[in-house]
This record gives sequence, structure tokens and C-alpha cells, in this order.
Amino acid sequence: MVDKTDKIIVGISIGDLNGIGIEVILKTFEDKRMLDFCTPVLFGSVKVISHHKNVLELDVPLHGIAAINQINHSKINVLNIWKEDVAVALGQATKISGKYAAKSLEEAVKHLKEHSIDVLLTAPINKETIQSESFNFPGHTEYLAANLEGKGLMMLMTSQLRIGLITGHIPISKVSDAITPALIREKVKTMHASLKEDFGISKPKIAVLALNPHCGDKGVIGKEDDEIIRPTLAAIAETGVLVFGPYAADGFFGSETYKQFDGVLATYHDQGLAPFKALSFGSGVNFTAGLNAIRTSPDHGTGFDIAGKNKANATSFKEALFAAIEIYKTRKEYKELTKNPLFVKR
Repeated sequence: MVDKTDKIIVGISIGDLNGIGIEVILKTFEDKRMLDFCTPVLFGSVKVISHHKNVLELDVPLHGIAAINQINHSKINVLNIWKEDVAVALGQATKISGKYAAKSLEEAVKHLKEHSIDVLLTAPINKETIQSESFNFPGHTEYLAANLEGKGLMMLMTSQLRIGLITGHIPISKVSDAITPALIREKVKTMHASLKEDFGISKPKIAVLALNPHCGDKGVIGKEDDEIIRPTLAAIAETGVLVFGPYAADGFFGSETYKQFDGVLATYHDQGLAPFKALSFGSGVNFTAGLNAIRTSPDHGTGFDIAGKNKANATSFKEALFAAIEIYKTRKEYKELTKNPLFVKR
């Protein structure tokens, strides 16, 4: 049993009120043993979460609080950040559900920055309905990068595979122009540091995927791989970083070459997420690496089609919770080790 005073406080933004986010949160904490690992704090409303409980017929006790200093380390805490009644329309994308998803996220990030929670776990949002004057971002990753310190890197991970994205939520038509030597260096540096500090890998090996099919076939299909990516990786490798590529993405995953590396960088969103979800959908974790605070989330979306039907699988959310806890511990240990003057970097 973890000493309650030492338990990691996990802040949880509840995501879109009409999706499956609250369902997977409740299902995760149906198992009371989860409270041995952490102290959860949900940012939202006991009324809204209780509505989901009743619809889903889940017996998960909640502890409503009005301030973070009222948390009970033996209970599932809900920090009530609004008092008004909010209409819940399960399975529907509405501006109301987007508005309160943003409220939950903003309040959770505020507490993360104030260090009143240790890590942040985010339930899925709807990227259209959440848009407003205060939230004008393509997704969580960009919002967090704008509100926290560091260089954010979207990383999808399981115990077998970690895929980061050189470009994130941008149109495919803009990817080629966005792939610059500076951006490649930044993302390799961020992944390299994260693999060391967050995963305890002393000499990480990183693979970078090609932008064009067959690595451009020596310019026949495209010149970016030979003129931009390859020379940039060669220059990075000369600094001692173990970075390799570019690799043609189809063969890289088809031959299971990814198993030879600690991290993989894809050049664009679907190049990384399509194989990742094919290999591990339902058990993967989305981690925003490179920031001064830890945030994870499940690898799925709002699931409007199954919302309120008690069909959502909580495995990915539970994995995201465990990942946040482990990364927090590893990062803390790394910082302690590097403070030691006898510590020698390898």
C-alpha cells in the first residue's frame, strides 16, 4: 500500500461530456485497487459525472470537493469547477459539451502549472465543438505546447513501440513544406531527451521514416528524403545521437524493423498513427513528450456512436494512467541522478 502522503496526484480532464470519456474514467476506477497507485482528481461536476454513472449503472463512489486542498487520498475526487446544470446529450456533438470540455481542460492545466497535481490525464475531446476564442487549437498537443514550457512532441506508445510525429495536426498538402532541417533536429532532440529522461534508456536508438514512397526512389518520386532528411540525420548522427534513416514506412512496419529501435519518428500524422493503431488499437497511449509537465491520454476518440451504451473499453485509459505514473517516477529519478555530482552521463 502506497503511503497516502506520497501518492501521485493524477488530474483528469473529463473530455467531451457527450462521449465515452467519463465512461472509461469510471470503469478504470471501478477497481478500488487503482486508488493504491494514485489519487485521482476529476475536473468537472459531480452532477454531470453522476448522470453518466446512472445511465451506465456503474457503482463508483465520488467525493465532491470545492478546492484542491480538500482531496481525499482514499477516494475518487471530483473538483466541481461549475455549479450550473449542464445538458448532457450522449452521442451528440454539441457546442455545450465542447464548451465544458474546454473548461475542464483549462482548469486541469492551471492546476498542473501550479503543481497542485503531479500529472495530467486527458479524456477525448471533439476537435470541432471545443473550438472557441480561448481554445483555438487543432488538439490537446498544440494547446499544451502553448500553455506549458518546452518543445512538445506527440508520441504514441505501448511497451513495444513508441512513435513520435515530426508534423502533427496539419493538412497533408502542407507536410512537405513543413519538413525542414530545423524541425527534424528539434523533434529528434526532443525524442532523444524523452527516451532518456522519461523511459530510462541511456543510449536510445531512433529511426526516422521517409516522407515519400520508397524513400523517393533517388528523386523519381520526390527529392525531400535525399536533399533534406538524409543529410540532416547524418549531421545529427555525427553529434553522437543514434539516429537512423530515412526508412520506407511500408517495409519498416511490414518487416517489424521497428522492434530494433527505442523510438520512431514519422514525418506526418497518419504515417505514424495508422500502423500504430493497427498494431495496438485499444491499448495504446498518447504521450506529449518534451514538456515540463507530464500528460497522457488514451489512443481513441470520443466514441459518440457507443456513448451511453456501456460498450466502451477502458484498457487504453487505464494504460494511459499507468504510463503517466511510470513516466513521473522515471523522470523524477533521472532528475535526482543528474543532480548527483558523481553521476556520469552515458
